[in-house]
Amino acid sequence: MKTEAMLYEKLDSGMTHCHLCAHECKISPSQFGICGVRQNVGGTLYTHVYGEVIASNADPIEKKPLYHFLPGTRSFSIATMGCNFKCGFCQNWQISQISKKYTSHPIGEEMLPEKIVELSLKNACRSISYTYTEPTIFFEYAYQTAQFAHRAGLSNVFVTNGYLTEEALRTIAPFLDAANVDLKSFSEQTYQKSYGARLQPVLNTIQTMHDLGIWIEVTTLVIPGESDSPEDLEGIAAFIAGVSKDIPWHISRFHPDYQYTQTEPTPFLTLQRAFEIGKKAGLRYVYLGNVSTENDTVCYSCNRVLIKRSGYSIQTLSPNPGVCPQCSAEISGVW
Repeated sequence: MKTEAMLYEKLDSGMTHCHLCAHECKISPSQFGICGVRQNVGGTLYTHVYGEVIASNADPIEKKPLYHFLPGTRSFSIATMGCNFKCGFCQNWQISQISKKYTSHPIGEEMLPEKIVELSLKNACRSISYTYTEPTIFFEYAYQTAQFAHRAGLSNVFVTNGYLTEEALRTIAPFLDAANVDLKSFSEQTYQKSYGARLQPVLNTIQTMHDLGIWIEVTTLVIPGESDSPEDLEGIAAFIAGVSKDIPWHISRFHPDYQYTQTEPTPFLTLQRAFEIGKKAGLRYVYLGNVSTENDTVCYSCNRVLIKRSGYSIQTLSPNPGVCPQCSAEISGVW
């Protein structure tokens, strides 16, 4: 649905300057931004994906992944087409890498914010997750849906590459309860070469989310030859610990997909090394993803198991996982 965009300004000669993400696109009349869904039409910036849901599902919150935010609950997950990154290994490339440049027809099912909230409640969800593609590029839709969600007692979650401007983040912050941010690498060169982006805005987003009180967890997909060096992993772990040692770090195994079909899956030893790097940096909660291994939440002080998991399912949940029953250590999260 074509809707006037938020967070932009009109420039001379019919140009528009989008302030939604850190690309800060200056868009000529009739042209699109990097995201492929925001277009300058006669000097006014429009989003073409408002209410056009290309994917939706009631997921375990653990699938986002969020392990310290309402564990054991379900989150109604939605996405529109498009993304502001061009990752060659994207697992959802069929929906993230398509563009409104090449079609004027709706892609997906029309679902207005009220309908999303209705479906969330019908499916016994505790939250709505804006995920699968990049929620920043359907910001107007997410922003209005998030307001309806809060009125209905639902929480809101962004699963994001973190490439928002501070203006966009502060705009949605009153309605955003949690986020999982992809910190793909700690190399500026890798960000520019592989994702067409910059590292610093992502780091800024993580710090600002933490400062604003948004519950945050970080995910790194460890790709052989791209984001698996000890220096890269040490940089990520040190940065997260510098923001807060209570931020969970999810280290995910890469599987070949999209344009990276010739790259081998991440060796398990590499993931174990990354886990040890995280612990050495002082991170209290480090988890491995996309592998068959235990991902229990344990007390950082006495190692008591507080949440026992099998895949995305909760097997055992402490009555009050925010406080260790054995040593009374406080366990950070939203319980």
